[in-house]
Amino acid sequence: MKKKFQVVGIGNAMVDILSHVPEDFLRANGVEKGIMQLIDMQRAADLYGRMGPAREVSGGSAANTIAGIAALGGRTAYVGKVKDDQLGAIFAHDLRAQGAIYETPLAPAGPGAETGRCMVLVTPDGERSLNTYLGWSEFLGPDDVDPAMMASAEWLYLEGYRFDGPDSKAAFAKAIKACKGAGGRVSLTLSDPFCIERHRDDFHEMIRDHVDLLFCNMQEMQAMYPAANLDASLKLAAREVEIVVCTASENGAYVMNGGGREHAHAVPTDIVDATGAGDLFASGFLYGLTAGFDMLTCARMGCVAAAEVISHIGARPEADLMELYRDHGLI
Repeated sequence: MKKKFQVVGIGNAMVDILSHVPEDFLRANGVEKGIMQLIDMQRAADLYGRMGPAREVSGGSAANTIAGIAALGGRTAYVGKVKDDQLGAIFAHDLRAQGAIYETPLAPAGPGAETGRCMVLVTPDGERSLNTYLGWSEFLGPDDVDPAMMASAEWLYLEGYRFDGPDSKAAFAKAIKACKGAGGRVSLTLSDPFCIERHRDDFHEMIRDHVDLLFCNMQEMQAMYPAANLDASLKLAAREVEIVVCTASENGAYVMNGGGREHAHAVPTDIVDATGAGDLFASGFLYGLTAGFDMLTCARMGCVAAAEVISHIGARPEADLMELYRDHGLI
């Protein structure tokens, strides 16, 4: 029997504040290029005051993936916490407008933590440096997880970034139990090498015991499975996970499954903003997987979606992804 949702995502809920900056802005403001750094509310306010013109776009890594699947017509839902404030309203509206179900109650308005935001600083080479104030997103807990929703999902998609919270691991455990208990499957994105360093043991336990599909990029793969080279790291991961998907920037993506390896070539494009490349790759791959396509086609769908999102500012698709799949002969 067909389940209500193809994919249910759990992760951070926040708004991206994107701005183009010169290289020396990063140095002058102590921002490490190309990674995600956690910051507090005061640091977020200081950076915002120093940035040039900015654009506010709903974000959150797993939320971007869910929005991409919804844009393809997939049946999706999302769990992530925001506050009843201006940015919280933007987040909820944008996700629902894509067609995803979003029912996580808003935290009451008032003093204290605010809706999370990510200051995305884009340098002229298209690289993005993320400065993330988690805000209310940090307080996701088991009470926010509806077991009936999890049981209604073919796939659960978990965001590694969300491990940075006091109760989030318990929320993941509750979601995994409900999803797998009803015959669903679990996917995880490793999110960031620094995230792996913070949570290596917990990640490894969850991957080994519960994860059916692992998403990562080359840096994350080699951080999680240290080895002499990427090929050796992929083989180590494939011993523990049925499906391993590793993106490799201009070299496309690799898929390990059933003892074999597939390689999907990247789709050439002009990079405007690399934000969301991995998120939308996961959108294309999961959509293809739940629609019954083979692994190589799923990876190619991911590469097309990633190329679309890095061709403009923001981590949500602007073009018709299904039309792009037709143009590339994928459907």
